[in-house]
Amino acid sequence: MLEQIKGKLVVSCQALENEPLHSSFIMGRMALAAAQGGAAGIRANSVADIAAIKQQVTLPVIGIIKRDYPGSEVFITATMREVTELMRAAPEMIALDATARARPDGETLEQLVRRIRRNFPEVLLMADISDVDEAVAAEALGFDCVGTTLYGYTAPTRGHRLPENDFALLKDVLAAVALPVIAEGNVDTPERAARCLSLGAHAVVVGGAITRPQQITRRFTDALDSPVI
Repeated sequence: MLEQIKGKLVVSCQALENEPLHSSFIMGRMALAAAQGGAAGIRANSVADIAAIKQQVTLPVIGIIKRDYPGSEVFITATMREVTELMRAAPEMIALDATARARPDGETLEQLVRRIRRNFPEVLLMADISDVDEAVAAEALGFDCVGTTLYGYTAPTRGHRLPENDFALLKDVLAAVALPVIAEGNVDTPERAARCLSLGAHAVVVGGAITRPQQITRRFTDALDSPVI
């Protein structure tokens, strides 16, 4: 899978329950549209969505399950429960929250990775990180790749966006690890996606800028509300 997506675009096809496109059928069609547009892979949330997507396309899938747990801010594939559920849909890769935040039930990331490797050695693992230290730790734990997915979504990084300072965080992660680094998070224009690859990113994941029409519409309406004279 990593060779298949190298230098290419992965489209995140997700819609949460409070969003207008929340539907496994719609996500399957969204993935088909992405495939027809040239995407090399799909990132998807939930077993149902992944199953629907795999009925429509043959592209490899990065699977996740978003689930909240009391006492923990970790919500992307937080425990073995989510991994076991995801494997019913057989995604080629599973992304885990690999931040330094406390995990549900006190389990460490190292313990979770060890359990996954023992039970599902065939699946690739992507570490969703928010800073350089987490990327280095993920490499030491044996992840197959790291993604900048959670930069801006943890307390120390809140308010930051990946594109700022010409993708400074991406550059720092690339310099710190030998693993493939996938650029993800607010890569909202084709030019920014191309810049990520030119800096050395293995692949680029783009979500809302392609698959969330309410966000795309808001960008237009905001621009029209404050036109440049």
